[in-house]
Amino acid sequence: MPSQALGTSGSVEKCSRSSNYDIYLSGIHTGTVSRTETWLGKSAVVTSKSEASILGIGTQYHQRAELSWSDTANEWLTEKFHQKVTGFRARDMQATFSDNGLESRVDLDGDIENYTSANIPLRDVDTLAIQIRQYLLQGRKQFALIRQASDATERYQLYVQESLTAKVAPWGELTLIPVEQTGAEEVTYYFAPAMDYQLIKARYHGIILQGLIELNHYSSSCGEKVGSGPVS
Repeated sequence: MPSQALGTSGSVEKCSRSSNYDIYLSGIHTGTVSRTETWLGKSAVVTSKSEASILGIGTQYHQRAELSWSDTANEWLTEKFHQKVTGFRARDMQATFSDNGLESRVDLDGDIENYTSANIPLRDVDTLAIQIRQYLLQGRKQFALIRQASDATERYQLYVQESLTAKVAPWGELTLIPVEQTGAEEVTYYFAPAMDYQLIKARYHGIILQGLIELNHYSSSCGEKVGSGPVS
């Protein structure tokens, strides 16, 4: 059982974490992202919202994902999520997951598709970030993950790099752990151990556009172990 499941009194712990990010495309500030994790024991609801201008098109993104700890898989798994996008690549997508994340049912603008994975759970993007954090806490150096995209599944291989030190406003000098992702999307994530291994920034290595999100605000009412499975 994840160590965050019970508080000291034996009651289920409830808390939240909120993060705001700036979005840059090829060095130009194009929008913002807000993300809130609401935890109740060993489950969470994650809501993400963004507003950005992509290729000159105003785009809004909203997603609500539900996830929980699986004692069978020993990992964080997506239960379901609902994503709505207006503007660039507009869509209304709802997905539900079964068989410990190995099967999904996706409703994309009314069209139904089913997806399967042989052995790696399918997840939404927010649960992916939480699972990467979990692997870092466990000391893993490389691992594979699969994202449920709107009309496909995308497999990634991730490699943990040597820690580095950088100045991050407004928190000052922080030690960051880079995690390089290859596969369908090439991304480098940076997590800060001093900030409970939260995502500080992510750099997207596109062929045409270079994307970057950077944290500008973070608040938490959670203890360090909330959202962490067994680390031993």
